[in-house]
Amino acid sequence: MDGEADGSVTVSEDSGRRRRVHGMLKLYYGLNEEGKTPEQPESLDPCDINGPHFDPELYLNKLRRECSLAELMDQETCMVKQIRSLDSDMQTLVYENYNKFISATDTIRKMKNDFKKMEDEMDCLSANMAAITDFSARISGTLQDQHTQITKLSGVHTLLRKLQFLFELPARLNKCLELQAYAQAVSSHRRARCVLQQYSHLPSFKGIQDDCHAIMDKLAQELRQKFRDGGSSAKDLSECVELLLQLDEPAEELCDKFLSHARSRLESDLQGLEAEIRPYPSTSALKDASARRSSSAAPVGSPTDGSPKTSSLSSPSSNTDILEFIDRGCNEFVSSLCLVITSYQELFINHAQTGELASKNIPQMANGKLHAFVDDLAARYFSLVERRIQEEKGVGDNSLLVRALDRFHRRLQAVAKLLPGSAVPNQGTEIVIRAATERVKQYLCALQSFYMDSLTDVRQALATPRLSVAGASVAGGGALLGGPASGRDAPTSLPELLSSLSASILNQIKSVLASVHLFTAKDITFSNKPYFKGEFCSQGVRESLVVSFIKFLCQSSRQFCESAGDKGGSTPPALLLLLSRLCLDYETSTISYILTLTDEQFLVQHHSPVTPVTSLCAEAREAAQKLLNHYVKVQGLIISQMLRKSVETRDWVNTIEPRNVRAVMKRVVEDTTSIDVQVGLLYEEGVRKAHSSDSSKRTFSVYSSSRQQARYAASYTPSAPMDTNLLSNIHKLFSERIDIFSSVEFNKVSVMTGIIKISLKTFLECVRLRTFGRYGLQQIQVDCHYLQMYLWRFVSDENLVHFLLDEIVGSSAHRCLDPAPMEQSVIEVICERG
Repeated sequence: MDGEADGSVTVSEDSGRRRRVHGMLKLYYGLNEEGKTPEQPESLDPCDINGPHFDPELYLNKLRRECSLAELMDQETCMVKQIRSLDSDMQTLVYENYNKFISATDTIRKMKNDFKKMEDEMDCLSANMAAITDFSARISGTLQDQHTQITKLSGVHTLLRKLQFLFELPARLNKCLELQAYAQAVSSHRRARCVLQQYSHLPSFKGIQDDCHAIMDKLAQELRQKFRDGGSSAKDLSECVELLLQLDEPAEELCDKFLSHARSRLESDLQGLEAEIRPYPSTSALKDASARRSSSAAPVGSPTDGSPKTSSLSSPSSNTDILEFIDRGCNEFVSSLCLVITSYQELFINHAQTGELASKNIPQMANGKLHAFVDDLAARYFSLVERRIQEEKGVGDNSLLVRALDRFHRRLQAVAKLLPGSAVPNQGTEIVIRAATERVKQYLCALQSFYMDSLTDVRQALATPRLSVAGASVAGGGALLGGPASGRDAPTSLPELLSSLSASILNQIKSVLASVHLFTAKDITFSNKPYFKGEFCSQGVRESLVVSFIKFLCQSSRQFCESAGDKGGSTPPALLLLLSRLCLDYETSTISYILTLTDEQFLVQHHSPVTPVTSLCAEAREAAQKLLNHYVKVQGLIISQMLRKSVETRDWVNTIEPRNVRAVMKRVVEDTTSIDVQVGLLYEEGVRKAHSSDSSKRTFSVYSSSRQQARYAASYTPSAPMDTNLLSNIHKLFSERIDIFSSVEFNKVSVMTGIIKISLKTFLECVRLRTFGRYGLQQIQVDCHYLQMYLWRFVSDENLVHFLLDEIVGSSAHRCLDPAPMEQSVIEVICERG
């Protein structure tokens, strides 16, 4: 064995080497694989060593100019190796061909000897064939007379048998009629009909013809009666129609009768299918069923649920599921329809084309009637199928629906093969596409409902007393997407609420995609059709489901910004903050991840226009920005409301000398701190400007102006404030303009700056509407110093707080009847004590 293997390896190596040698020689001589010179344009380059115009001198001069000495030596070495290799290969080829020439010479010599022997045998065979031909001619001449007599007797015998068949035909037909062997009777009559017609002028043949006509009329009546009874099987019916056609019955009338009989059977199948589709219950029944469901069912829609939550009532379930319904329709109606089509075509179209009725143009007439018949019944069947599909309202499991649609689509392909040009397969395909599209819409509604229910659960979790406003580290009051949950399972802070909400939505989307993916499985016939897969994956799943849900999420989140009242409407501020972070996360990564997952899972080919990822990300970012701006506005209005009431409900002219910081200022600082913690749970810190080392002990510039007013108190007249106002207005011209309601950035410092700007601006505007006494001014000084001690920590630029507080104290001083400011040291003592 080893020797054989070594020998095979050696032979293969030798053959490979020969091929290489031959290839090199063909390349050298400019031959192709067939040994012919390829028709290529001749190279005119004199430096082309393989061209016909090669000039050695020019080639050498070019090499000497362009190559170094080492390259010239390498070139020479390479050329010498090629020359030696070609010489060796040519020598080997000559040796091999020499052996072949010797072998060919021996073969030709042997063939000459063999052909000589073969010529002798052919001569002998030719002589034998001539002898056989001569002997056969002598035998034919001897038997010629007897052969003529035998032929004549055979003709007489055949004629006698035919006459015997004709005389026995009436009895034979009656016997077939008694035994109900209608096919045999018609066949016998057709065999004798032409002869009887030809010799009908003879009395004996005329009598036989009349008897046969009477018998065949009776047979035709029995066939018509059997056809009208409608109790026969499809096979018997086909036989009846075929026999009536052979008896020259009108083809159009037979077509109508055949289709009418078939219609009664098919309509009974349709009635059976319609009986399985229950009518929709009344409105009261729906309400009662819904109430029973809501009272008895446990909370659904937790993050661990595998199917989308839907609040819709389950479909009015039929006796059978959708797969059994489609199976029954296919096995009964479609199968019967295919059998009718096959039988009809065999009887009226295919047979008529080759039979006696071909000249009457029956196939076109019969084909038109068949198309109208099939279209009418198929339309009723499709109506029932669509009604049954519409009952599939649940979005839990798609497998039965997909299998049913696959079976429905597959069985209709049989109709397409049997009846080319029919619109039935296309109508069935449209039903499949509409069912898949409607299923996608149901999943979109389920996702939207799930998202809104999740937001309701989040609002309930935010409203529970055990979850602080800041969403710090206290225990949560309920599960995100379900009913009451234990403290261990419930989200306990804003980050956990956000993570749970985002994860549940993402898991729900993945679950929906997995369910919809069943429509594109490899074993589903319609999934591979170009008219379904491309449009369904691109426009159905990606656009109508995923993109629409992302847009709905952004749009519904933006709607929380539209209901604004004195305190920002009924939307909890924490929910606005959480939704803004959710939309920002979608813009950052989630949208790209979801669309990439969809494209990979469904192999989406972007042939038709689709929504780009950048557009969705921009929409999500816009929603996040709007939510965050509204959150700043709402929180600012809440604090502003406290400050406004604290200013409007106090008598600032007759107030007592301040001894403490007012409680509302402490509440403002506490609420601001709580908001800072709340925002810090979801957003990064942000960038602050460098703070001065004595920010908490800074004295306002207004204090100095107040002291100036005290210095000139003896000469304080109504014209004095004009000078002070003029100085204040000149100072404002050179100060930076503050935009109160500007958009905030996605960080904690920017959010807190916006809230504090709104709050202090409201405080300033309320102060400008009041009149102050001496102690009222001093109370404003104490309050502003207390706010300055704490609020500067939350903003991006502490000068903004200082400027607004300066404005507040300055406005109070301008509206003070007795502007006598409190000493700074006393203010600090009161604030530190407070």
